[in-house]
Amino acid sequence: FGANLAGKEIQPVWVKVENHSDTTYYLVSTTVDPNYFSPNEASFAVHGGLDKTEKKEMEYHFRSMTFKNPIPPHAAVSGFIFTNQDEGEKVVQIDIIGHQQVKFFTFFIQIPGMRVDYRMVDFDSLYPAYDIVEWTRDELKDALENLPCCTTNKEGTEFGDPLNLVIVGNFHDVAAAFARRGWVPAEETYSSAAWKTIKSYLFGSRYRYSPVSSLYFDGRHQDFARQKPRHDIHERNHLRLWYSPLQHEGKPVFVGQVSRDIGVRFTTQTWPPVTHKIDPDIDEARQSVMEDLLFSQTISDVGYVKGVGSATPSKPRKNLTGDPYFTDGLRAVIFLEEGPTSLQAIRSLHWESPNTFQFGDVGEDSDSGNR
Repeated sequence: FGANLAGKEIQPVWVKVENHSDTTYYLVSTTVDPNYFSPNEASFAVHGGLDKTEKKEMEYHFRSMTFKNPIPPHAAVSGFIFTNQDEGEKVVQIDIIGHQQVKFFTFFIQIPGMRVDYRMVDFDSLYPAYDIVEWTRDELKDALENLPCCTTNKEGTEFGDPLNLVIVGNFHDVAAAFARRGWVPAEETYSSAAWKTIKSYLFGSRYRYSPVSSLYFDGRHQDFARQKPRHDIHERNHLRLWYSPLQHEGKPVFVGQVSRDIGVRFTTQTWPPVTHKIDPDIDEARQSVMEDLLFSQTISDVGYVKGVGSATPSKPRKNLTGDPYFTDGLRAVIFLEEGPTSLQAIRSLHWESPNTFQFGDVGEDSDSGNR
């Protein structure tokens, strides 16, 4: 485009649609990015320093490069949609509508330039083939309840935050579901990322991709982390996920930990030397994740299994940095499909009952045990 769009946090996405049907279709740009930029808006953001003629030429160039509806039968249309900038990865959701027809496509794109945690993990080599075990639905419940209660420190000698989340699904579907709801990856902890974290703490600025400190399960730190930041570093929801040797219906089972950050303080126990203070009501954070993922349109089933055991506000437990927490002791289990799935189709499993409400049809689930 001959301009520094990235400097204005604008990220053009090129889309090509080939229509091999007899129906005329229209691409819905707001599904790619609800806050996308018009071509004139993008041009205006970067035309500083140009004379009047050059500005008009730039506007024309941007308009000529934009994706233009409709998509006629047996034809192809291509062009750019000007989206908000993402780093590390981007989920591009494309919905195409025609007469009584809707087509959904989801693309998970890795963006170079940021050291994202999960790219350092070779998932295929984490466990030997003989350790990977397929479980039926009922067997899976028992297996999940027999998992360790909590994360640990690196040496495995002290318990940290409880393992209160399980997600069943292919990595692509898991990552895409969170990205679709505004959860972003965490940078690997290295000098540049650590310094950005410290600056965000000192000046109260926003650092969307702030590293997440390491907790351990099965002898290793999290395979990948996700966070949903607010206006500054002090407040965010964040979670850690580990690939496990459990499988269900050919899909991997990810074991996780989720909590809500409500403040930041300096510490000598982690690097970077800042840590978040968590909301002690960790069940609220667990429920928030489940409610959020409902609108990713990828959940098929939800349930709860026994986990760390209950702790009350008057007798809380503590994590590795000394933050207290209380809980009903359960871990949420979320089953993902490639999607899209409707809210009405979500099934609630008859396992354990949390203090929070459940979703889906709780009256009929007679065939769930063998799925």
